[in-house]
Amino acid sequence: MSLMRINDLDIAGTTTPVSYTDRGKGHPVLVLHGGGGPQTVTGFADLLAAERPARVITPIHPGFGGTARPDACATVGQLARLYIALLDRLSLDDVTVVGNSIGGWIAAEMALLDTTRIGRVALVDAVGIEVPGHPVVDFFALTFPEIAQRSYYEPDKFLIDPSTMTPQQQAVLAGNRAALTAYAGHTSMMDPTLRDRLSTAALPMRVIWGDHDRIADPDYGRAYANAIPNAEFVLLTETGHLPQLETPKRLLPAVWDFVDAHAQHRR
Repeated sequence: MSLMRINDLDIAGTTTPVSYTDRGKGHPVLVLHGGGGPQTVTGFADLLAAERPARVITPIHPGFGGTARPDACATVGQLARLYIALLDRLSLDDVTVVGNSIGGWIAAEMALLDTTRIGRVALVDAVGIEVPGHPVVDFFALTFPEIAQRSYYEPDKFLIDPSTMTPQQQAVLAGNRAALTAYAGHTSMMDPTLRDRLSTAALPMRVIWGDHDRIADPDYGRAYANAIPNAEFVLLTETGHLPQLETPKRLLPAVWDFVDAHAQHRR
């Protein structure tokens, strides 16, 4: 598996490059990472491709993972259009889109655009909507230990200490944070119009949530599901904001059973 790159995707008249990995064979699955960067979905993508008949595409949001971000690429909506253009360029059909955190927000926006190539969407501890009384935590106000405490059921296993990183790793971490700020930081991880717009979503959608998510709590997740016609809500136990890292073998059937159910429905 190697990192691939397409340099000439046109998003509203702006040429935007995108880097991605492509692994496995079978049903196409687009996996969108959250603010922690592309490494937060690498292991889950490997697991999905190894244990299920799946071709797994994992793009890197421009500006994350040491990649460049054009100034014109600055909103979640633009990322949604970018990835629809990527599916079109790769000629993929009946794609399952799986997004975690801000990746879930991107996936939700994709479900409201041209869904010709998308079959279903799974939102995993997604952000993006406004839920009175259940705000998304201000990620940028937290220290790294505080982020871990709110993100995981067992935070001690996932602590990050930037002081132990190489200068290159620190630069990537700073780039991730800057990109996240550009895409969502100034809106408190939400678009106040998204919740109402989701009432028009026509794709099958499943909302999957960790019961110990303290970045966006389970009631926030339930509100997300309730905003989407006929969406399913699945709660994963002893899991936080990043199930793909903390409990990947529990997340795998929650995603794949959803794929199977709707594949059988189409036959």
